[in-house]
Amino acid sequence: MNNTTLQKLKQMKFYGMHDALRSAIETGKMDGYTTDQFISHLVESEWGDRHNRKIERTIKNARFKYKSQMESLIFSEKRSLDRDRVHRLTAFDFINKSENVLITGSTGVGKSYLASAIGHQACIEGYRVLYFNTNKILAKLKMAKADGSYLKELAKIERHQLVIFDDFGLQMLDKQNRMALLEIIEDRHEKGAAIFTSQLPVNEWYEIIGEKTVADAIMDRLVHNAHRIELTGESMRRKRTEKAIEI
Repeated sequence: MNNTTLQKLKQMKFYGMHDALRSAIETGKMDGYTTDQFISHLVESEWGDRHNRKIERTIKNARFKYKSQMESLIFSEKRSLDRDRVHRLTAFDFINKSENVLITGSTGVGKSYLASAIGHQACIEGYRVLYFNTNKILAKLKMAKADGSYLKELAKIERHQLVIFDDFGLQMLDKQNRMALLEIIEDRHEKGAAIFTSQLPVNEWYEIIGEKTVADAIMDRLVHNAHRIELTGESMRRKRTEKAIEI
């Protein structure tokens, strides 16, 4: 009978219950529970399994470039990375309030890693997150204009509570990219949060966007109530490479 029950649980995709029941049978712990306790144990196991699988799907769908986690961040005054400030961000009031986070600093200081770590933690907390390389998503939207899927792509971005735009400002925006970025920012204004990373200081973003009127419209929405983190110090990639060579 136990084997039949296990098979049915698996067929119904109750994997948490299946594993909990199988473990209880194999270890002989079934007699240690009252009926109520055992039912509670099975339900908790199923809930935990579904919750973990949901987190895994959310992280996979976010398509992070880096597999970074909060526990791996290196906080130091030399990097201008304050532990308390980052931990306040991961209370995720900025997502609930549809605010932005702007992370700037020279190449290799850990901007993308930090943004991905915040995004990863947001997934764990149940938020829908998307990660993009800025140039790639703007190029994709330009192609979407040509094949008629542009509005569908914009709607996909809009559905997510947090969107990460990595490496903003590596090249000047042309008219199409400028207008696409404006539409994204306009759609998300007071309805969704964003994290931008860039090698350039925020005050130089106007020049990258171009077209003063559009730049003013984008920057006004981006900077208003934004949380700014300006990372400093040596390149973390260079330090890791030097450490590996020493070893």
